Amino acid sequence: MTRHPNNDDARPNNDDDHHWRAKPRPASGGKMPFWKIYHPVGAFTAEDKRALSQRITELYRGLPKFYVIVVFHEVTPESFYMGGEEAHNFVRISVDHIARSFPPDAKKLKAKWMGWAEKALAPYIKDRGRDWEIHIDETPFDLWQIQGMPPPPPNSEDEKRWLEENKPVPYPIQEPA
Repeated sequence: MTRHPNNDDARPNNDDDHHWRAKPRPASGGKMPFWKIYHPVGAFTAEDKRALSQRITELYRGLPKFYVIVVFHEVTPESFYMGGEEAHNFVRISVDHIARSFPPDAKKLKAKWMGWAEKALAPYIKDRGRDWEIHIDETPFDLWQIQGMPPPPPNSEDEKRWLEENKPVPYPIQEPA
C-alpha cells in the first residue's frame, strides 16, 4: 500500500488492485479523465483550484498526467437551479472516463474508487459545508483523438513514453481492423 500524498488514506499501488493499470479497455486509450466542476461564484480560489486539480490528478497514478483535465465552471445563482429553485451552495461534478473503464461487475472496486474521489474532494466541498453530487460516465475511447492521433494502447511502450514525456508523442498507429 502507498499513502496518498494529499490525505492519510492508503490506496493500492499494484496491478491487481489498481484498476487503471489492471483492467484497461482493449485497443487504444483516450483522453481521460475529463472533470467538469460546476460551482457557485467564489466557491474556490485560484489556489483551491490548483490544489484540487492536483488531488484529482493523483487519483490517476500510472497514466500520463496530461490525460487529466479539470475545468471549473462558475455559475451564478440565477443560472444554477436544483428542483426549480436557485442553488446557492451546490457543486455538481461530471466526470468522463475514456482511456480506462471499470469491469461491468466490479461493484466493490467502483465503490472503493468513488470513496477515493470523495476523499479528494472533501476538503474543498464537504468540509466547507457545501452540497454536492458526482457522477462518472465511461465514454467510448475509439471516438477520441489527441492532436489528431488515437492515444496508444493502454500499458504499451508508446503509452509509457507519453507518461514519461507528459505529452502526446507521434507513434506508429495501427489501422483498425
